Amino acid sequence: MRRAGEIAAAVRAGAVSAREVALRALAAIDAAEPALCAVTRRLGERALAEADAVDAAVAAGRDPGPLAGVPYGVKDLFDVAGLPTTAGSALYADAPPAARDAEAVRRMQAAGAVLVATLNMDEFAYGFATINARHGTTRNPHAPERLAGGSSGGSAAAVAAGVVPLALGSDTNGSVRVPASLTGLYGLKPTHGALPMAGVFPFAASFDDVGPFAGSAADMALVWTVLAGQDVGTGAPPRLARLGGRFRENADADQIAAIDALAAGAPLLELPDIARARSAAFVITAYEGGALHRDALARDAMAFDPAVRDRLIAGALLPRELYDAACAFRDAFRAAVDALIADHDVLLAPATPCVAPRIDDPFITIDGRRVPARADLGIHTQPISFAGLPSLAVPLRRVGGALPIGVQLIGRRGGEAALLRAAAAWEDSGLIGATAPVIEDVGEWA
Repeated sequence: MRRAGEIAAAVRAGAVSAREVALRALAAIDAAEPALCAVTRRLGERALAEADAVDAAVAAGRDPGPLAGVPYGVKDLFDVAGLPTTAGSALYADAPPAARDAEAVRRMQAAGAVLVATLNMDEFAYGFATINARHGTTRNPHAPERLAGGSSGGSAAAVAAGVVPLALGSDTNGSVRVPASLTGLYGLKPTHGALPMAGVFPFAASFDDVGPFAGSAADMALVWTVLAGQDVGTGAPPRLARLGGRFRENADADQIAAIDALAAGAPLLELPDIARARSAAFVITAYEGGALHRDALARDAMAFDPAVRDRLIAGALLPRELYDAACAFRDAFRAAVDALIADHDVLLAPATPCVAPRIDDPFITIDGRRVPARADLGIHTQPISFAGLPSLAVPLRRVGGALPIGVQLIGRRGGEAALLRAAAAWEDSGLIGATAPVIEDVGEWA
Protein backbone atom coordinates (compact mmCIF):
# COMPACT_ATOMS: atom_id res chain seq x y z
CA MET A 1 0.00 0.00 0.00
CA ARG A 2 1.47 3.36 -1.01
CA ARG A 3 1.40 5.79 1.93
CA ALA A 4 -0.33 9.16 1.85
CA GLY A 5 2.87 11.05 2.62
CA GLU A 6 4.66 9.33 -0.27
CA ILE A 7 1.86 10.13 -2.73
CA ALA A 8 1.74 13.79 -1.67
CA ALA A 9 5.52 14.14 -2.01
CA ALA A 10 5.46 12.60 -5.50
CA VAL A 11 2.62 14.85 -6.65
CA ARG A 12 4.23 17.99 -5.26
CA ALA A 13 7.52 17.09 -6.97
CA GLY A 14 5.77 16.52 -10.29
CA ALA A 15 6.82 12.86 -10.38
CA VAL A 16 3.18 11.83 -10.83
CA SER A 17 0.04 13.83 -11.52
CA ALA A 18 -2.84 13.98 -9.09
CA ARG A 19 -5.13 12.99 -11.98
CA GLU A 20 -3.12 9.81 -12.54
CA VAL A 21 -3.33 8.95 -8.85
CA ALA A 22 -7.08 9.62 -8.83
CA LEU A 23 -7.61 7.42 -11.88
CA ARG A 24 -5.72 4.60 -10.20
CA ALA A 25 -7.81 4.96 -7.06
CA LEU A 26 -11.02 4.89 -9.08
CA ALA A 27 -9.74 1.79 -10.90
CA ALA A 28 -8.97 0.23 -7.52
CA ILE A 29 -12.57 0.82 -6.46
CA ASP A 30 -13.78 -0.90 -9.62
CA ALA A 31 -11.46 -3.85 -8.96
CA ALA A 32 -12.51 -4.24 -5.33
CA GLU A 33 -16.24 -3.74 -5.66
CA PRO A 34 -18.74 -5.22 -5.20
CA ALA A 35 -16.84 -8.07 -3.52
CA LEU A 36 -15.43 -5.86 -0.75
CA CYS A 37 -18.71 -3.97 -0.24
CA ALA A 38 -16.88 -0.95 1.14
CA VAL A 39 -17.97 1.76 -1.32
CA THR A 40 -21.49 3.17 -1.52
CA ARG A 41 -20.83 5.88 -4.15
CA ARG A 42 -17.89 6.25 -6.55
CA LEU A 43 -17.22 9.99 -7.01
CA GLY A 44 -15.36 9.94 -10.32
CA GLU A 45 -16.33 13.35 -11.68
CA ARG A 46 -15.60 15.14 -8.42
CA ALA A 47 -12.33 13.26 -7.89
CA LEU A 48 -10.94 14.23 -11.29
CA ALA A 49 -11.97 17.86 -10.84
CA GLU A 50 -10.20 18.04 -7.48
CA ALA A 51 -7.15 16.27 -8.89
CA ASP A 52 -6.97 18.70 -11.82
CA ALA A 53 -7.06 21.62 -9.36
CA VAL A 54 -4.08 20.12 -7.52
CA ASP A 55 -2.18 19.64 -10.79
CA ALA A 56 -2.92 23.23 -11.79
CA ALA A 57 -1.48 24.47 -8.50
CA VAL A 58 1.69 22.40 -9.02
CA ALA A 59 2.05 23.70 -12.58
CA ALA A 60 1.69 27.28 -11.36
CA GLY A 61 4.32 26.83 -8.66
CA ARG A 62 1.82 27.05 -5.81
CA ASP A 63 1.86 24.73 -2.80
CA PRO A 64 -1.08 22.34 -3.31
CA GLY A 65 -1.07 21.32 0.36
CA PRO A 66 0.35 18.56 2.58
CA LEU A 67 -2.08 15.96 1.18
CA ALA A 68 -1.56 16.92 -2.47
CA GLY A 69 -3.34 14.41 -4.68
CA VAL A 70 -3.95 11.89 -1.89
CA PRO A 71 -7.17 9.95 -2.61
CA TYR A 72 -9.48 9.29 0.33
CA GLY A 73 -13.02 8.26 1.15
CA VAL A 74 -15.54 9.28 3.78
CA LYS A 75 -18.11 7.36 5.77
CA ASP A 76 -21.56 7.70 4.25
CA LEU A 77 -22.70 10.17 6.93
CA PHE A 78 -20.44 13.09 5.91
CA ASP A 79 -22.10 15.81 3.86
CA VAL A 80 -20.78 15.82 0.28
CA ALA A 81 -22.04 18.82 -1.67
CA GLY A 82 -24.65 17.87 -4.25
CA LEU A 83 -25.43 14.46 -2.77
CA PRO A 84 -28.00 13.35 -0.19
CA THR A 85 -26.49 12.43 3.16
CA THR A 86 -28.01 9.02 3.79
CA ALA A 87 -26.16 7.79 6.90
CA GLY A 88 -26.28 4.34 5.35
CA SER A 89 -30.07 4.23 5.25
CA ALA A 90 -32.61 3.84 2.45
CA LEU A 91 -34.78 6.23 4.46
CA TYR A 92 -32.75 9.22 3.22
CA ALA A 93 -31.84 7.97 -0.27
CA ASP A 94 -33.98 10.74 -1.82
CA ALA A 95 -33.20 13.44 0.74
CA PRO A 96 -32.31 16.92 -0.55
CA PRO A 97 -28.66 17.13 -1.55
CA ALA A 98 -26.17 18.66 0.86
CA ALA A 99 -25.54 22.33 0.12
CA ARG A 100 -21.89 22.14 1.12
CA ASP A 101 -19.26 19.68 2.26
CA ALA A 102 -18.83 18.73 5.88
CA GLU A 103 -16.17 20.85 7.58
CA ALA A 104 -13.77 17.89 7.84
CA VAL A 105 -14.11 17.30 4.09
CA ARG A 106 -13.45 20.99 3.44
CA ARG A 107 -10.25 20.79 5.48
CA MET A 108 -9.10 17.72 3.57
CA GLN A 109 -9.77 19.41 0.24
CA ALA A 110 -7.94 22.56 1.33
CA ALA A 111 -4.92 20.36 2.06
CA GLY A 112 -5.00 18.95 -1.47
CA ALA A 113 -6.68 15.59 -0.76
CA VAL A 114 -8.97 14.14 -3.44
CA LEU A 115 -12.33 12.64 -2.44
CA VAL A 116 -13.05 9.48 -4.46
CA ALA A 117 -15.88 7.68 -2.63
CA THR A 118 -18.41 7.50 0.15
CA LEU A 119 -18.09 4.36 2.25
CA ASN A 120 -20.32 1.75 3.84
CA MET A 121 -21.44 1.77 7.48
CA ASP A 122 -23.98 0.35 9.89
CA GLU A 123 -27.24 2.20 9.34
CA PHE A 124 -27.19 5.45 11.36
CA ALA A 125 -23.84 4.25 12.83
CA TYR A 126 -25.67 1.93 15.24
CA GLY A 127 -23.45 -1.15 15.36
CA PHE A 128 -19.92 -2.54 15.37
CA ALA A 129 -20.24 -4.78 12.30
CA THR A 130 -21.08 -2.82 9.08
CA ILE A 131 -23.93 -5.15 8.29
CA ASN A 132 -26.06 -2.83 6.17
CA ALA A 133 -29.54 -3.77 4.95
CA ARG A 134 -29.26 -1.51 1.90
CA HIS A 135 -25.65 -1.84 0.79
CA GLY A 136 -24.64 -5.22 2.17
CA THR A 137 -22.00 -6.43 4.63
CA THR A 138 -18.47 -5.06 4.30
CA ARG A 139 -15.85 -7.80 4.17
CA ASN A 140 -12.51 -7.82 5.93
CA PRO A 141 -9.65 -7.63 3.38
CA HIS A 142 -7.56 -9.93 5.57
CA ALA A 143 -10.23 -12.64 5.55
CA PRO A 144 -13.25 -11.97 3.31
CA GLU A 145 -15.37 -14.42 5.27
CA ARG A 146 -15.03 -12.18 8.33
CA LEU A 147 -16.47 -8.85 9.42
CA ALA A 148 -14.53 -5.62 9.01
CA GLY A 149 -16.08 -4.15 12.17
CA GLY A 150 -18.13 -0.99 12.39
CA SER A 151 -19.80 1.23 12.23
CA SER A 152 -17.06 2.76 10.03
CA GLY A 153 -16.28 -0.60 8.45
CA GLY A 154 -16.31 0.61 4.86
CA SER A 155 -13.72 3.26 5.70
CA ALA A 156 -11.47 0.69 7.37
CA ALA A 157 -11.84 -1.92 4.63
CA ALA A 158 -11.06 0.58 1.86
CA VAL A 159 -7.78 1.56 3.53
CA ALA A 160 -6.84 -1.99 4.54
CA ALA A 161 -7.43 -3.24 0.97
CA GLY A 162 -5.24 -0.48 -0.46
CA VAL A 163 -8.09 1.22 -2.32
CA VAL A 164 -7.22 4.52 -0.60
CA PRO A 165 -4.45 5.39 1.86
CA LEU A 166 -6.72 7.46 4.11
CA ALA A 167 -10.39 7.54 5.08
CA LEU A 168 -12.62 9.41 7.48
CA GLY A 169 -15.09 7.76 9.81
CA SER A 170 -16.94 8.66 12.96
CA ASP A 171 -16.54 7.18 16.42
CA THR A 172 -19.29 7.23 19.05
CA ASN A 173 -18.51 4.20 21.19
CA GLY A 174 -15.67 2.69 19.18
CA SER A 175 -16.81 2.92 15.57
CA VAL A 176 -13.31 3.87 14.34
CA ARG A 177 -11.19 1.92 16.81
CA VAL A 178 -13.08 -1.38 16.46
CA PRO A 179 -12.73 -1.67 12.66
CA ALA A 180 -9.15 -0.37 12.85
CA SER A 181 -8.32 -3.21 15.23
CA LEU A 182 -10.04 -5.86 13.12
CA THR A 183 -8.46 -4.74 9.82
CA GLY A 184 -4.96 -3.95 11.08
CA LEU A 185 -4.96 -0.14 10.82
CA TYR A 186 -4.39 3.01 12.84
CA GLY A 187 -7.70 4.59 13.86
CA LEU A 188 -8.09 7.74 15.97
CA LYS A 189 -10.93 8.91 18.17
CA PRO A 190 -9.83 12.36 19.32
CA THR A 191 -10.69 14.12 22.54
CA HIS A 192 -14.45 14.61 22.45
CA GLY A 193 -15.18 17.83 20.60
CA ALA A 194 -11.64 18.32 19.27
CA LEU A 195 -12.70 18.07 15.62
CA PRO A 196 -15.71 19.80 14.05
CA MET A 197 -18.84 17.69 13.56
CA ALA A 198 -20.46 20.25 11.25
CA GLY A 199 -21.96 18.41 8.30
CA VAL A 200 -21.76 14.96 9.90
CA PHE A 201 -25.05 13.10 10.43
CA PRO A 202 -25.31 12.63 14.22
CA PHE A 203 -25.88 9.49 16.22
CA ALA A 204 -25.38 10.47 19.87
CA ALA A 205 -24.00 13.98 20.28
CA SER A 206 -22.63 13.21 23.75
CA PHE A 207 -20.00 10.94 22.21
CA ASP A 208 -19.83 11.50 18.41
CA ASP A 209 -16.40 12.40 17.00
CA VAL A 210 -14.80 12.51 13.55
CA GLY A 211 -11.94 10.03 13.28
CA PRO A 212 -9.43 9.13 10.53
CA PHE A 213 -7.98 5.79 9.42
CA ALA A 214 -4.42 5.38 8.12
CA GLY A 215 -1.95 2.63 7.34
CA SER A 216 1.00 4.13 9.19
CA ALA A 217 1.76 6.30 12.19
CA ALA A 218 3.26 8.98 9.92
CA ASP A 219 0.12 9.15 7.78
CA MET A 220 -2.04 9.38 10.89
CA ALA A 221 0.05 12.26 12.20
CA LEU A 222 -0.23 13.96 8.82
CA VAL A 223 -4.01 13.73 8.60
CA TRP A 224 -4.36 14.77 12.25
CA THR A 225 -2.35 17.92 11.53
CA VAL A 226 -4.64 18.70 8.59
CA LEU A 227 -7.88 18.10 10.49
CA ALA A 228 -6.90 19.66 13.82
CA GLY A 229 -4.34 22.25 12.71
CA GLN A 230 -1.94 20.93 15.34
CA ASP A 231 1.60 19.76 14.70
CA VAL A 232 2.56 16.56 16.51
CA GLY A 233 5.97 18.06 17.37
CA THR A 234 8.42 16.49 19.78
CA GLY A 235 8.29 15.67 23.45
CA ALA A 236 9.78 13.76 26.33
CA PRO A 237 9.28 9.99 26.48
CA PRO A 238 5.69 9.34 27.53
CA ARG A 239 4.77 8.33 31.05
CA LEU A 240 3.04 4.99 30.56
CA ALA A 241 0.41 3.00 32.40
CA ARG A 242 -1.62 -0.10 31.68
CA LEU A 243 -5.35 -0.37 32.25
CA GLY A 244 -6.33 -3.31 34.43
CA GLY A 245 -9.56 -4.75 35.76
CA ARG A 246 -12.09 -5.33 32.98
CA PHE A 247 -9.49 -4.33 30.41
CA ARG A 248 -7.43 -7.42 31.27
CA GLU A 249 -10.47 -9.66 30.84
CA ASN A 250 -12.04 -10.67 27.54
CA ALA A 251 -8.85 -9.92 25.67
CA ASP A 252 -6.61 -11.79 23.27
CA ALA A 253 -3.49 -13.22 24.90
CA ASP A 254 -1.34 -11.52 22.26
CA GLN A 255 -2.82 -8.14 23.20
CA ILE A 256 -1.98 -8.57 26.86
CA ALA A 257 1.54 -9.75 26.02
CA ALA A 258 2.07 -6.79 23.69
CA ILE A 259 0.76 -4.28 26.22
CA ASP A 260 3.05 -5.69 28.88
CA ALA A 261 6.00 -5.56 26.46
CA LEU A 262 5.28 -2.00 25.30
CA ALA A 263 4.80 -0.75 28.85
CA ALA A 264 7.10 -3.07 30.78
CA GLY A 265 7.10 -2.14 34.45
CA ALA A 266 4.42 0.53 34.03
CA PRO A 267 1.77 0.74 36.72
CA LEU A 268 -1.54 -1.07 36.33
CA LEU A 269 -4.45 1.34 36.79
CA GLU A 270 -8.08 0.36 37.27
CA LEU A 271 -10.77 2.80 36.15
CA PRO A 272 -13.55 3.15 38.72
CA ASP A 273 -17.03 1.72 38.12
CA ILE A 274 -16.14 0.52 34.63
CA ALA A 275 -19.17 -1.77 34.22
CA ARG A 276 -21.48 1.02 35.37
CA ALA A 277 -19.78 3.40 32.94
CA ARG A 278 -20.47 1.11 30.01
CA SER A 279 -24.08 0.68 31.09
CA ALA A 280 -24.52 4.44 31.36
CA ALA A 281 -22.94 4.86 27.92
CA PHE A 282 -25.51 2.44 26.50
CA VAL A 283 -28.32 4.45 28.11
CA ILE A 284 -27.11 7.81 26.81
CA THR A 285 -26.43 6.46 23.33
CA ALA A 286 -29.81 4.72 23.10
CA TYR A 287 -31.73 7.70 24.46
CA GLU A 288 -30.08 10.27 22.16
CA GLY A 289 -30.32 7.99 19.14
CA GLY A 290 -33.96 7.21 19.83
CA ALA A 291 -34.82 10.88 20.34
CA LEU A 292 -33.13 11.84 17.07
CA HIS A 293 -35.15 9.32 15.04
CA ARG A 294 -38.42 9.37 16.99
CA ASP A 295 -40.40 11.31 14.36
CA ALA A 296 -39.06 9.23 11.47
CA LEU A 297 -39.90 6.04 13.35
CA ALA A 298 -43.43 7.29 13.88
CA ARG A 299 -43.78 8.09 10.15
CA ASP A 300 -42.29 4.95 8.63
CA ALA A 301 -40.70 2.50 11.06
CA MET A 302 -40.62 -0.25 8.43
CA ALA A 303 -38.15 1.75 6.31
CA PHE A 304 -35.44 1.19 8.95
CA ASP A 305 -33.05 -1.75 9.06
CA PRO A 306 -34.95 -4.09 11.44
CA ALA A 307 -31.92 -4.63 13.71
CA VAL A 308 -31.39 -0.88 14.02
CA ARG A 309 -35.10 -0.04 14.25
CA ASP A 310 -35.64 -2.19 17.32
CA ARG A 311 -32.73 -0.62 19.17
CA LEU A 312 -33.86 2.91 18.26
CA ILE A 313 -37.40 2.21 19.42
CA ALA A 314 -36.07 0.87 22.71
CA GLY A 315 -34.02 4.05 23.12
CA ALA A 316 -36.99 6.26 22.32
CA LEU A 317 -38.94 4.59 25.13
CA LEU A 318 -36.31 5.22 27.82
CA PRO A 319 -37.47 7.61 30.57
CA ARG A 320 -35.80 11.01 30.75
CA GLU A 321 -34.97 10.43 34.43
CA LEU A 322 -32.76 7.46 33.53
CA TYR A 323 -30.94 9.51 30.90
CA ASP A 324 -30.38 12.37 33.34
CA ALA A 325 -28.98 9.98 35.94
CA ALA A 326 -26.58 8.49 33.37
CA CYS A 327 -25.39 11.98 32.38
CA ALA A 328 -24.81 12.92 36.02
CA PHE A 329 -22.78 9.76 36.54
CA ARG A 330 -20.78 10.55 33.39
CA ASP A 331 -19.68 13.89 34.85
CA ALA A 332 -18.53 12.23 38.08
CA PHE A 333 -16.82 9.41 36.18
CA ARG A 334 -14.88 11.82 33.97
CA ALA A 335 -13.65 13.77 36.96
CA ALA A 336 -12.51 10.59 38.69
CA VAL A 337 -10.73 9.29 35.59
CA ASP A 338 -9.01 12.62 34.96
CA ALA A 339 -7.63 12.55 38.50
CA LEU A 340 -6.53 8.92 38.21
CA ILE A 341 -4.55 9.40 34.98
CA ALA A 342 -3.19 12.90 35.66
CA ASP A 343 0.40 11.68 35.92
CA HIS A 344 0.37 9.53 32.77
CA ASP A 345 0.58 10.44 29.08
CA VAL A 346 -0.29 7.11 27.43
CA LEU A 347 -2.48 4.34 28.82
CA LEU A 348 -2.55 0.97 27.07
CA ALA A 349 -5.58 -1.29 26.74
CA PRO A 350 -7.04 -3.76 24.24
CA ALA A 351 -8.99 -2.24 21.35
CA THR A 352 -11.27 -5.25 20.68
CA PRO A 353 -11.73 -8.40 22.75
CA CYS A 354 -10.88 -10.68 19.82
CA VAL A 355 -10.06 -10.87 16.12
CA ALA A 356 -12.78 -10.34 13.51
CA PRO A 357 -15.78 -12.70 13.83
CA ARG A 358 -17.08 -14.65 10.87
CA ILE A 359 -19.86 -13.06 8.84
CA ASP A 360 -21.88 -16.29 9.00
CA ASP A 361 -21.49 -16.43 12.80
CA PRO A 362 -21.46 -12.80 14.00
CA PHE A 363 -21.01 -13.55 17.68
CA ILE A 364 -18.16 -13.15 20.15
CA THR A 365 -17.54 -14.57 23.62
CA ILE A 366 -17.72 -12.17 26.58
CA ASP A 367 -17.43 -13.52 30.11
CA GLY A 368 -17.91 -17.04 28.73
CA ARG A 369 -21.18 -16.22 26.94
CA ARG A 370 -21.86 -15.86 23.22
CA VAL A 371 -23.12 -12.34 22.53
CA PRO A 372 -23.82 -10.40 19.30
CA ALA A 373 -20.71 -8.84 17.78
CA ARG A 374 -22.82 -5.98 16.45
CA ALA A 375 -23.49 -4.75 19.98
CA ASP A 376 -20.50 -5.93 22.02
CA LEU A 377 -17.28 -5.56 20.03
CA GLY A 378 -16.91 -2.17 21.72
CA ILE A 379 -16.57 -3.51 25.25
CA HIS A 380 -13.12 -1.93 25.62
CA THR A 381 -13.69 1.23 23.56
CA GLN A 382 -17.04 2.35 24.95
CA PRO A 383 -15.78 3.31 28.43
CA ILE A 384 -13.06 5.49 26.87
CA SER A 385 -15.65 7.36 24.81
CA PHE A 386 -17.70 7.74 27.98
CA ALA A 387 -14.70 9.42 29.60
CA GLY A 388 -14.25 11.71 26.56
CA LEU A 389 -10.55 10.84 26.22
CA PRO A 390 -8.51 10.58 23.01
CA SER A 391 -7.73 7.04 21.91
CA LEU A 392 -5.60 5.75 19.05
CA ALA A 393 -6.05 2.13 17.94
CA VAL A 394 -2.73 0.75 16.70
CA PRO A 395 -2.17 -2.62 14.99
CA LEU A 396 0.00 -5.26 16.56
CA ARG A 397 2.71 -6.54 14.24
CA ARG A 398 1.36 -9.92 13.06
CA VAL A 399 3.23 -12.70 11.31
CA GLY A 400 2.35 -16.01 9.69
CA GLY A 401 -1.02 -14.86 8.39
CA ALA A 402 -2.49 -14.22 11.84
CA LEU A 403 -5.61 -12.08 11.76
CA PRO A 404 -5.16 -8.44 12.78
CA ILE A 405 -5.86 -7.15 16.25
CA GLY A 406 -5.02 -3.85 17.90
CA VAL A 407 -4.48 -2.08 21.17
CA GLN A 408 -5.60 1.36 22.29
CA LEU A 409 -3.21 4.15 23.21
CA ILE A 410 -5.30 6.39 25.44
CA GLY A 411 -4.32 9.89 26.51
CA ARG A 412 -5.36 12.77 28.66
CA ARG A 413 -7.71 15.37 27.17
CA GLY A 414 -5.93 17.14 24.34
CA GLY A 415 -3.15 14.56 24.44
CA GLU A 416 -3.35 13.32 20.84
CA ALA A 417 0.22 14.41 20.02
CA ALA A 418 1.67 12.18 22.75
CA LEU A 419 -0.28 9.21 21.39
CA LEU A 420 0.93 9.84 17.85
CA ARG A 421 4.55 10.23 18.93
CA ALA A 422 4.37 6.99 20.93
CA ALA A 423 2.85 5.17 17.96
CA ALA A 424 5.62 6.40 15.66
CA ALA A 425 8.33 5.28 18.07
CA TRP A 426 6.83 1.83 18.57
CA GLU A 427 6.29 1.43 14.84
CA ASP A 428 9.96 2.26 14.23
CA SER A 429 10.92 -0.39 16.77
CA GLY A 430 8.82 -3.01 14.94
CA LEU A 431 6.48 -3.66 17.86
CA ILE A 432 3.40 -2.34 16.06
CA GLY A 433 2.53 -1.75 12.44
CA ALA A 434 0.04 -2.52 9.70
CA THR A 435 0.44 -5.69 7.68
CA ALA A 436 -0.79 -6.15 4.13
CA PRO A 437 -3.84 -8.37 3.69
CA VAL A 438 -3.50 -11.83 2.24
CA ILE A 439 -5.70 -10.85 -0.71
CA GLU A 440 -4.17 -8.81 -3.50
CA ASP A 441 -3.63 -5.15 -2.61
CA VAL A 442 -5.85 -3.66 -5.29
CA GLY A 443 -4.64 -0.14 -4.69
CA GLU A 444 -0.89 -0.56 -5.16
CA TRP A 445 0.63 2.47 -6.88
CA ALA A 446 4.00 1.06 -7.89
